[in-house]
Amino acid sequence: MNITRNVLTAALAATMLTAQVATAGAAELNILTWEGYAAEKFISKFQSESGCTVTASYVGSNDDFLAKLAAGGGVYDIITPSLDTVPMMRLAGFVAPIDVARVTGHDGIYPEFSRHGDVLTEGETWAVPLIWGSVSLIYRPDKFDTKPDSIGVLFDPANKGKIAMWDDKSAIYWTARYLGYNDVFHLTDEQLEAVKAKLIEQKPLVRKYWTSAGELTELMANQEVFVSNAWTGLTSKDVNNLKKGFEVAEFTPKEKAEGWMDSMMLVKDTPNEDCAYKFMSFMQSADGQCDLAESTGYFPVNPVAVAGCMDDQMKKERQVGNIEFVKSLVMWEQPERLDKYLEVWNAVKAAP
Repeated sequence: MNITRNVLTAALAATMLTAQVATAGAAELNILTWEGYAAEKFISKFQSESGCTVTASYVGSNDDFLAKLAAGGGVYDIITPSLDTVPMMRLAGFVAPIDVARVTGHDGIYPEFSRHGDVLTEGETWAVPLIWGSVSLIYRPDKFDTKPDSIGVLFDPANKGKIAMWDDKSAIYWTARYLGYNDVFHLTDEQLEAVKAKLIEQKPLVRKYWTSAGELTELMANQEVFVSNAWTGLTSKDVNNLKKGFEVAEFTPKEKAEGWMDSMMLVKDTPNEDCAYKFMSFMQSADGQCDLAESTGYFPVNPVAVAGCMDDQMKKERQVGNIEFVKSLVMWEQPERLDKYLEVWNAVKAAP
């Protein structure tokens, strides 16, 4: 994969800032992860079984992993970036290869994930798949006369002030598909300019660029917005559980939904390697996979692990064994010209 020189150089220059301090405790585990990935339900089980005390810090987008590691603002042992960010973490020198023999249950992971070219590179494993899912559209059915079926709902002036979008470069992917560009990870300069123009045109319609699932839940629950892109399953579950007198629903647009897979990566020179491997193993167990899937609404990566802790209906809902569903999605990849994509997204956010 072609990594742009200036992004990688900046990351490499900052690597020294993230060296793990020797004072960290041997029974500690510091995770940089997504909201919902360190829920008390399963973290308490892990801590009890392993004797390792977990401290979690959270990101709002995949760009945060690079920024936080480069800034040297904390000590992390495990990070959980999405598949499109795994190559950057490896090439920047922030992570170490993983000995899969020390990860109990690794052989039960879908090979489509565990042997993906960005996970298994040049004979070494750099990430352990954790959870996967899709990014669809969430909306208030009571606010629409007919069910929407297109990404165009995010660009419709009729919805001005009631639209939200994830504050992430993936906004480029959504807009590119809406404009008819199918190869969204290899956009030309001309296509990126068209995407930028469309996003700037859309900006007055957007109530908020959200940075976490919790923030989107609040926006929907407080009736500030009634349509957004969203991580499938999570926000709809959380909003509907609040019983606010209305419900939200999800749909897959005709331009397709996006797909993602988040993995655990071992931070280079971590002093807490034993706890890190214990955690990676725990998250491939029935408790880890089923509890994480339950707390987030996402899909397990290890069908063997969930065989006895999910009923048939749940397995169907969480796409267990349905690898064909993965093929129906636009699975995230790292854009070939990552710096250009970041430049475009930052220009959109800076626009009046």
